[in-house]
Amino acid sequence: MELEKGGYLYLMLVFMILIMRGEGQLRENFYAASCQNAETIVRQAVVKKMSLTATAPGTLRLFFHDCFVEGCDASIMIASPNNDAEKDASDNLSVAGDGFDTVAQAKQAVEAICPGVVSCADILAIAARDVVTLSGGPKFNVELGRRDGLVSTASRVKGNLPEPNFNLDQLKSMFSKHNLSLVDLVALSGAHTIGFSHCEFFANRLYSFSPPSPIDPSLDPTYAQELIKLCPKNVDPTFVVGLDSQTSRTFDNLYYKDLVAGKGLLTSDAVLFKDPATNATVTDFANNPLNFNTAFATAMIKLGRVGVKTGNEGEIRRNCASFNT
Repeated sequence: MELEKGGYLYLMLVFMILIMRGEGQLRENFYAASCQNAETIVRQAVVKKMSLTATAPGTLRLFFHDCFVEGCDASIMIASPNNDAEKDASDNLSVAGDGFDTVAQAKQAVEAICPGVVSCADILAIAARDVVTLSGGPKFNVELGRRDGLVSTASRVKGNLPEPNFNLDQLKSMFSKHNLSLVDLVALSGAHTIGFSHCEFFANRLYSFSPPSPIDPSLDPTYAQELIKLCPKNVDPTFVVGLDSQTSRTFDNLYYKDLVAGKGLLTSDAVLFKDPATNATVTDFANNPLNFNTAFATAMIKLGRVGVKTGNEGEIRRNCASFNT
């Protein structure tokens, strides 16, 4: 009898250890018991926001920029009275305010139903998925269980985000340190199918590419002339151009067709087709939208695991823009 009791206690101990370990892992339906309708509430907030403004590119970019600095912990959401938080770094100043507001509105709606339960980091991950789906992109389940970070510093941003003039080696190095493969890199770059860029980020390809050729010769000539008309040298610095040539509000594979046609807007876009290491993947995604959608969904799930805080790490913020203490 004592042996059976001891065996039972041992099994219970093992079971409890496994449960405790499981609390530190992301998983689907994380809030099934604590806030059953969390994802539905977030989606409703996203739908409402998208009916008012083009928030999809900003929200999706916000997720990328958050995860690449400090991990996916909503550190980018923190507002600082001294303008020294992560969002204040020069590389984040062009992230559209609509994305921040989308997450804030969703958080407010969730807090009204389940106060202190759902992290801002998870709300951002759900919102990023939803803007993709609502823009015509793939549906996929989001792993949840992130907690919000306790650090947000502008000085930690530089060198941790891809730059518009990066070559493939630089992109590969940055993505690989987050366990993202070349296929993931090409797939996640496809987020530019619903994005926009300020003229300053590609002006060098139109006016100062090289002494013998001011215009980047890899650009389609007709496309280059269109860009020059849209972005003259004295253009308003706030002016933006679609990152794909025709359907910048629809999540599709036109971005890859543009790359094949010499219409990649940024240097970091164009290199994906020009470099032999990624050329085949770009061509595949240009010809097979289903392959792109599948790869993008897989890469988004992997991106969402980068540097996450789980279990007892971090906190569940009451307000996404400020730490609890």
